[in-house]
Amino acid sequence: MTPIQLALLIFGLMLVLMVVRVPIAGAMFLAGGVGFVLQSGWSPFLGFANNLAFARLANYDLSVIPLFILMGHFATKGGISKALFQFAAAVMGRFKGGLAMAAVLACAAFGAICGSSVATAATITGVALPEMKRHGYSGRLATGTLAAGGTLGILIPPSVPLVIYAILTEQNIAKLFAAAMVPGVIAMLGYMIAIAIYVRLVPGQAPDDDHVSEKLTLESLKGILPIGVIFTVVFGGIYAGVFTPTEGAAVGASSTFVAALLKGELTWAKSMECFYATAMSSAMIFMIFLGADVMNAALARTQVPMQLAEMVGAMDIPPLVFVSGILLLYVVLGAVMDELSMLLLTIPIFFPMIMKLDFGMTPEYTAIWFGIMVLMTVGFGMLAPPVGLNVYVVNGMAKDVPLSESYKGIMPFLISDTIRTLLLLFFPGISLYFIQFLT
Repeated sequence: MTPIQLALLIFGLMLVLMVVRVPIAGAMFLAGGVGFVLQSGWSPFLGFANNLAFARLANYDLSVIPLFILMGHFATKGGISKALFQFAAAVMGRFKGGLAMAAVLACAAFGAICGSSVATAATITGVALPEMKRHGYSGRLATGTLAAGGTLGILIPPSVPLVIYAILTEQNIAKLFAAAMVPGVIAMLGYMIAIAIYVRLVPGQAPDDDHVSEKLTLESLKGILPIGVIFTVVFGGIYAGVFTPTEGAAVGASSTFVAALLKGELTWAKSMECFYATAMSSAMIFMIFLGADVMNAALARTQVPMQLAEMVGAMDIPPLVFVSGILLLYVVLGAVMDELSMLLLTIPIFFPMIMKLDFGMTPEYTAIWFGIMVLMTVGFGMLAPPVGLNVYVVNGMAKDVPLSESYKGIMPFLISDTIRTLLLLFFPGISLYFIQFLT
């Protein structure tokens, strides 16, 4: 069996296992294990597996993942999301489609202390959906807005997928966070513009006047003060060199816990729910790490990734065309895989290929820019049919809205995503603007 045939066998077995509903971590572990044994035998595989968990999970940098997840859960259970939406509604309620824009603003603000797309979508949906329905928004626009807004949870730092990318490619987490700032803000503004255009082109999707009762007062400003303080302390401390990203995540989780306690909504039972949910999410992520490690070890033994990297370096393909092909592949993979699995499985293969190409940037800038492009495409995959995990989550909370309506509702946002991705693809300097201040 040739190396290419063996690599295809490993991928094919993984997909078959996924189709029969084997958890993706298990599918990658089993497929990778079979490929490993076929090449090296049982004894080397058992030796590799014996040290696998410690070698991967003893990495200190990985502790940033559960800390940022815990930070998001504290914010959710502590009632911070409700104050965010009320403030955003007071600011945007005067415009047509203002409550939908307010939901996007609330998602962006919540994403600044969350790091999870699904958590952001679910949290803000619980607060914003009843208000949008009460004011006469269509189920299509309401669910589409909230599903799209949820992606801001990973597009605006902190971002768990970006942390994983940094660990896999050995890049600086703080620099990747800085590079995501401008694209994240562009995403937020793009969604708000999409709403403004949509409600004017398609009648009946939003009321002419929201009649929002919330007013911009000192009390509403106090409600969002914890978010501003936490974001400033965490990212200000990271970029000022006061602490590392991992230490910043610990400070952020502790600060969010204190803020939630001060609001008086975080009970002992809710605190335990936060820790339990964090443990469940972290265990899922780390199991996918282990499965992907076995899969990538088996593929590395075929030497196909290295051969592909050498082949790409020798081919006369314009670098941007090659990157575009990878991004399109991510869109396709998003139909069958979640974002973390995609990153863990594909980055070890694609990253060496990208680093063989000349984009007119330093290797570090190339790696950071590619990470942002992957992040943008992962956000696209959270919305695009036939899966679109965010759409499923939001639609599941809107019992009276058909899933087909929710998919129609995310179309304006997918157009916005496409425009933004092309903009960042052809103008890398947008992503790298803040990096120059950290070097």
